[in-house]
Amino acid sequence: MLDLYSPGTSLLHRLPPAAKMLAMLIGATLLFLNESLPITVAATLGILALYPIAQLTLKQAFAQIRPLLIIFVLFFAVQWYFSGLELAAYVVLRLTALILLASLVTLTTRSSDMIDTMTRGLRHLKPLGVNPEKVSLAISLALRFIPVLAQITREVREAKKTRGLERSVIAVAMPMAIRAIKMADDISDAIDSRGYRS
Repeated sequence: MLDLYSPGTSLLHRLPPAAKMLAMLIGATLLFLNESLPITVAATLGILALYPIAQLTLKQAFAQIRPLLIIFVLFFAVQWYFSGLELAAYVVLRLTALILLASLVTLTTRSSDMIDTMTRGLRHLKPLGVNPEKVSLAISLALRFIPVLAQITREVREAKKTRGLERSVIAVAMPMAIRAIKMADDISDAIDSRGYRS
């Protein structure tokens, strides 16, 4: 699977993974609690401004949301129809900010460091019956599945484009779903072989 980590020597790269993940959690919570469109616009621009500080290009930032543009357009259209233009813009911008924030953390933090940090943090919940290794594995798989699914979507769309079928939802969705299910099945077998379920 893909690792989104982009090597660098910026301040954000050097920050401890725990600090970045805590900042992401706080930032995401504040974005959800906020209901102001101007504040959401400012937050999105602020997160974008962190990309150059992290020695990342705005092209890399756009690459994080490009696979979801169709979903954003659908969300925007539905919200605009039912709730008005301002709420539609607010919902899409908030989702964009959340994705950019999470991507900034994954681009400046190795997956192995994130998993180790989560495992250490979750050990305090062991008395409650929480298995830190299993929870960390689930979260890390979720984080890695997003770019992998985006890559599968791009590959399928490019393959269908040569046949003139890139605009057909079924022609793109079916092979993508089959490949995703096959990949999930392979990962499940790999997890079983390492004794995680037992």
